[in-house]
Formats: sequence, C-alpha cells, structure tokens
Amino acid sequence: MTLKACKKEDKADREFQKKFKFEGSINVLTQMMVDPAVTEKRGGGKNLPLRRGEILDVIQFTNQEQILCRNSQRRYGYVPRAVMLHL
Repeated sequence: MTLKACKKEDKADREFQKKFKFEGSINVLTQMMVDPAVTEKRGGGKNLPLRRGEILDVIQFTNQEQILCRNSQRRYGYVPRAVMLHL
C-alpha cells in the first residue's frame, strides 16, 4: 500500500469511530454474507447498502436486530441480522 492509501484508510477509520462512538481498535470478528435472496437496499444514515451475496466484515454484534459491518469499499454501517448468513 502507498502512503497516501494508508493515510486515507486511517482517516476513514477515525471518522467511523467518531460517527459510531466506537472506542478501541477496529477488529474484524468474522465475515458474513448478505443473503442472495434479499432485495437490494440503498444505505442511508448509519445503514450500509445491501447487495446480494456481498461478503461483509463483522466489526461488532450490536444487538439482536443489527450488526455493525464494513464492506469491501471500507464503508461502515449497520446491517439487519435477518439478512446475514454465516460463511
């Protein structure tokens, strides 16, 4: 990775921590897949856009309804547990 890309990722991580009031280091707990049968949804606010079959990094299991995830574009947001499948 170049220095510019590394700085960009660090900035995105700091913005994530501020927006979601996340303290500590960002660790990937596991990876999960968005259900291929789910309808695709646009993200908004603190929600991550849903794409069928997309593999997401799980950052935190927040509650019974939502999971805090990161997609391949290093965007963070909440995803409903009901549409996630274990790999």
